[in-house]
Amino acid sequence: MEKKLIFGHKNPDTDSICSALVYADLKTKLGANVEPVRLGVVSSETQFVLDYFKVAAPRQVETVANEVNEVILVDHNERQQSANDIEQVQVVEVIDHHRIANFETSNPLYFRAEPVGCTTTILKKMYKENDVEIPQAIAGLMLSAIISDTLLLKSPTCTEQDVAAAHELAEIAGVNLEQYGLEMLKAGADLSDKTIAQLLSLDAKEFQMGSAKVEIAQVNAVDVNDVLGRQAELEAAISAIVAEKGLDLFLFAVTDILNNDSVGVAIGKAAHAVEMAYNVTLVDNKAVLKGVVSRKKQIVPVLTDTFASL
Repeated sequence: MEKKLIFGHKNPDTDSICSALVYADLKTKLGANVEPVRLGVVSSETQFVLDYFKVAAPRQVETVANEVNEVILVDHNERQQSANDIEQVQVVEVIDHHRIANFETSNPLYFRAEPVGCTTTILKKMYKENDVEIPQAIAGLMLSAIISDTLLLKSPTCTEQDVAAAHELAEIAGVNLEQYGLEMLKAGADLSDKTIAQLLSLDAKEFQMGSAKVEIAQVNAVDVNDVLGRQAELEAAISAIVAEKGLDLFLFAVTDILNNDSVGVAIGKAAHAVEMAYNVTLVDNKAVLKGVVSRKKQIVPVLTDTFASL
């Protein structure tokens, strides 16, 4: 049986890495030959999770075609967010909770996408469907991914399914949901030791929105001024990325995890799309995006619709 690699998107967040580990556990128990890998560095938040539940990080890869013929994608489906050589392998499964875009295959596959707050919410169902018991550490990984993606069940992406899954998984993992969740989010929001390059790549994704090429990066912070105090450096680095990649827009969202707002820094010839999308005025290339915490639900669809109307 040939091995298959399981991985999430580039610049992986907690859901991407935990989903790869979790699905590899389930697939292995069902008799498959799989290995979880990652397409980027482990963030502070994710490292906190891995350390807490004593789980080793998947190894990092840049390409996959040199190792396997078939892969399984979790927490993403858009080609530009995947492995650099994704076109050279066959995607045989996708487990995701995002929009479906820039994706097609030459062969049939198992594709499961549900409008929930986190990929591991779907994976929890799959354990139950296959009558496989969830180990304590795996429950901890799934819970952590839900906490991360839903900002401790407060994001508009959060569904009743996520809430129910989180409470059940917290019990299996043996943690207090609120206490552990806040500790985990604060670990991820400590940006004091991050370089400008790290801030912009910790959780960045590229999107095709109509004819526009857009990149959206997001970081969580307890105090947004810890990040925005370095705005001049941020803008210089963002401008360099825009030029290098030929982007129409780079939106950097700094999300306040305590007040549930974000400040957006918009650079590029299409920066006015942010003003139109949120009815704001960019001052010094930035604006407060009230109540905006979710890239998936409050940024990507809103900007996609705005670009479609331009």
